[in-house]
Parts: sequence; structure tokens; C-alpha cells
Amino acid sequence: MYLPPHDPHVDDPMRFKPLFRIHLMERKCATVECMYGHKGPHNGHIQIVKKDEFSTKCNQTDHHRMSGGRQEEFRTWLREEWGRTLEDIFHEHMQELILMKFIYTSQYDNCLTYRRIYLPPSSPDDLIQPGLFKGTYGSHGLEIVMLSFHGKKAKGTKITGDPNIPAGQQTVEIDLAHPLQLPDIENLHDFSELSRIVLEVQEQVRREEQEREQRQEGEEQSQQAASQPASPVGGEGAEGEETAAGAEGTTQDKAPASQPFVLPMGVISRNEDYPRTCRICFYGTGLIAGHGFTSPERTPGLFVLFDDDRFGFIWLELKSFSLYSRIKVSFQNAQAPSREAFDEMLKNIQSLAT
Repeated sequence: MYLPPHDPHVDDPMRFKPLFRIHLMERKCATVECMYGHKGPHNGHIQIVKKDEFSTKCNQTDHHRMSGGRQEEFRTWLREEWGRTLEDIFHEHMQELILMKFIYTSQYDNCLTYRRIYLPPSSPDDLIQPGLFKGTYGSHGLEIVMLSFHGKKAKGTKITGDPNIPAGQQTVEIDLAHPLQLPDIENLHDFSELSRIVLEVQEQVRREEQEREQRQEGEEQSQQAASQPASPVGGEGAEGEETAAGAEGTTQDKAPASQPFVLPMGVISRNEDYPRTCRICFYGTGLIAGHGFTSPERTPGLFVLFDDDRFGFIWLELKSFSLYSRIKVSFQNAQAPSREAFDEMLKNIQSLAT
């Protein structure tokens, strides 16, 4: 199991914790040992469920328990997961979220299901190398997000989740067709100014989507008309196609090599050690929801590319900032065999989450 570093240190390396091991014996026999808990290896079981999926089951769950009961288990888990004690966490809402996570994860420590995850395929046109990133999520701590590119969109898919947004959901979506020019550094301190700029782009995106839908309806009507006897009126179809191609072919402006960046006043950040220059910014949306993934909605935000290994996202509605840093672990045999296989995997993990 790869654990993120302790919140909010996104640039620190991942932590590794063995969960099970297999001893291959003679005559094709094998023994399975569960490594969970603090009492050493003990008897376990592995079952192949289907292609790219298997389950492990612990046969001696008493090895997961501690003599001090649930209270000792919680304190030990808190030190390992967060690197602190409950007394160090003064925010009541954060205490509640941490307790929810402990209760949920400790319920399933005796039986775990594993599904294959492919790393996203890359293209020379990608903004940066796609891959896995550690990100700050406020009181939820650090979570793992997979950044992938899909034409004029980039998607951040949660690999680990929280009580609000589960793993598999698309946490952020970046509109690469809509780069956004930041105000000068003095005006950037003003949240209302940044909010105005982002919301203007949101309105532009909404209008473009409406126009695209209207064009599609017009093209469908033209196709239906074309199947009827020819009429003397001509030229409109070609003209419409040219307009559509022109709208779709809009290229993003070249941005300067770097520009000053600072978070606006009032925007909360778990990590104040973010870069003070950025390469380029884009309009994007972020997924928010209540506990249990209730009332999910996509809200406007700002994607900020700092360098090849770090980016950020300002959640406008939450007045919150997430900082993401690349995971530099080398995962063997994790590349997708094809773009289609990767897209199918994304659909599958999202359907599991819902």
C-alpha cells in the first residue's frame, strides 16, 4: 500500500506499507500471509475474482487488534496516517472527518479487493507528462489524483477518496481551449477580481456550448433536408461547416515563460509553500458534494500550472486552494496497452464509485 506523505507536505515522498505476501512452495503449492496490523505476518487467503481483479482475506483478524482496544488502534492509526495526535488537531470539523475515515477503513481491514489501474498514456501535445499526483484537500488531508489528457480537456480522477467525494470520481476538469490571463500581481490579491475573470470565462464557455448545440441541430436538419429532393438554395451547409471548423480550431494564446502568482486574500491553503511563479492558467471546474457524495455539482475554478511536476487548483466557491505534486515512484507494467483500454478503466472505476 502506497500512503501519501503527512499533510500538507505534498513534495515529500510516498510511504510504503506491505499488505500481504505469498510464499511459493514445491508442487505448485503456496502459502499466503496477511501483513496488516502490528503483530507480524499471519495466515491469509487470496482469491482471483476475474481478469484484473483479486481479493485478499485475513484468516486471523485478532492480529489486527490491539490490547488497548479501539482507542489505542485509533491513536496508532492517527500517528501513521497523519503524523500527529488528536490533541494536535484543533479544528472540530477536521476531527470529525478523520474519525469517519478511521471507522470506515477499519471496518474492511480483513477483506480487501484489488483492481488494476493503468497509468495514463502520453502524447507530445500534452501540457505536461500525465501521471499520479499528491494533492491537498483541506481537512481531508492528502489524496492521490490521476491527471490524464483527452484532446482539449484534462481530467483529474481521484485514486483515493474521502467521505465527500469517493475514489473514481473526476475531481477537476481543465478546459485547455480556454487559457486565462491573470491580473497583475497587485490586483491578484483581490479575490473578487479573480472571481470576476473566472466567471466571465464560465459564461463564455456556456455560450459556446449553446452555439455548438444549435449548430448540431442545424446540421441534423440540413442532413434531413439533403435526403429530400434537391432545392435551388445552396451554400448554407458549406458556410456552416466553415464556421464550425473555425470555432473548434481556435488555438490557445502563447503564454509567457512564467508570470508572478500569489493566492488572493481569503483563499485558504493547507500549504503556504506553493510556487510564486506559474507558466499558464486555464478555466476549469471542480467537483464538490456533501458527506456520502450527496448533491454533487461541478463548480468553477482556476487551474494553475507551476512546472512539469506541480500544479494547483483554486476552488472558487469554497475559497480554497489545492496544491498537487507529482508522485515519482516507478510503477512497473502499469502502462495502458491502448488508449481505449485506459478510457475503459476510467469508466469502470467511476461506475464502482457511484
